[in-house]
Amino acid sequence: MTNSVVLVKGREKSLLRRHPWVFSKGIKKVNGKPGLGQTVDVLSHDGRWLGKGAYSPESQIRVRMWSFDQNEEIDREFFKRRIERAQQGRDLLPHQDRVTGYRLVAAESDGLPGITIDRFENVLVCQLLSAGADFWRGDLISVLGELYPECAIYERSDVDVRKKEGLVPTSGLLKGELPPQPMTIEENGLKLLVDVVSGHKTGYYLDQRDNRLASSRYTKGKTVLNCFSYTGGFGTYALKAGAAKVVNADVSGPALALAKQNAQLNQLDLSKVEFLEADVFKLLREYRDNGTKFDVIILDPPKFADSKAQLMGACRGYKDINMVAMQILNPGGTLLTYSCSGLMDANLFQKIVADAAVDAGKDAQIIERLSQAGDHPIGSAFPEGFYLKGLAVRVW
Repeated sequence: MTNSVVLVKGREKSLLRRHPWVFSKGIKKVNGKPGLGQTVDVLSHDGRWLGKGAYSPESQIRVRMWSFDQNEEIDREFFKRRIERAQQGRDLLPHQDRVTGYRLVAAESDGLPGITIDRFENVLVCQLLSAGADFWRGDLISVLGELYPECAIYERSDVDVRKKEGLVPTSGLLKGELPPQPMTIEENGLKLLVDVVSGHKTGYYLDQRDNRLASSRYTKGKTVLNCFSYTGGFGTYALKAGAAKVVNADVSGPALALAKQNAQLNQLDLSKVEFLEADVFKLLREYRDNGTKFDVIILDPPKFADSKAQLMGACRGYKDINMVAMQILNPGGTLLTYSCSGLMDANLFQKIVADAAVDAGKDAQIIERLSQAGDHPIGSAFPEGFYLKGLAVRVW
């Protein structure tokens, strides 16, 4: 007998729209004894076949859907087809020839829930974060080895979210030989250092690539404060664009060391850049208190909300840093502000920025909306895939 789950009446609506998640509260009963990550058929309350997905008995997301085609088998060839399609989508992106670091597979939005794969030159970095992804890891690595024989494969599944799936965090080399770290990628004419072993996420924030390029339009001849700078991506672009002065501020000394190396790697003028190890929240207030002003401020903070329970606190945090940033901008200055919290709705983020302007006593105008790069697509049936929101704001 095939393992299957039967949904509560009415819970089939999201699957009919091809949303890839089935929550535990939406399941009426489980037929058979599916193990962690095994494939199950998903049936409506009256027995109608809806799709097939990976079963995760310990997660609130009890099933992550692989396919809505009853004739499609979930096997090695399935994963090969999906990865080939994902690569084809990246090949069709404008300016793809100008980057050697990109997201190859964007999980649910590429029809592979829980699977993220980034390519940095000839290194593939995988995050297998769901029970189904982990169950099929052998076939996944085999497929990647076949499709990308020139690439080493490194795993960065060292995140706590795996625990919600009944899995332990893990990382390490899966295939080939890793080049010395940090390694260099190319992005829009710049060289950037990436550490896939100990860097954030898979090593670098590829999702901000288009926004880093867009920021160049605002920074020529300007004084720029790059907050939460990490390895200085936005700051490197600003220097390349001809900024008069750049301050990269981050709490991590090692990240700032890489930021300095990025400036050197691109033969940029180090006399125009400062690398400041500091708590950004305190630093913004110090600048306000001592009257220091900037023409452009970039706010790219870490995710403030991992759950709905944290959303109100996140709203306060975003409002606070945006308010103080506006207070230390010169009149007519530009605030480039971002939220990578998936739970933060775009309209809510805009309202928070608007409220920050009121509290700062400033007039503000939104002049550009910004989002994640095209290699981080948003599946039409998976609005949760839209997580990176950005605004370019003129402040008076």
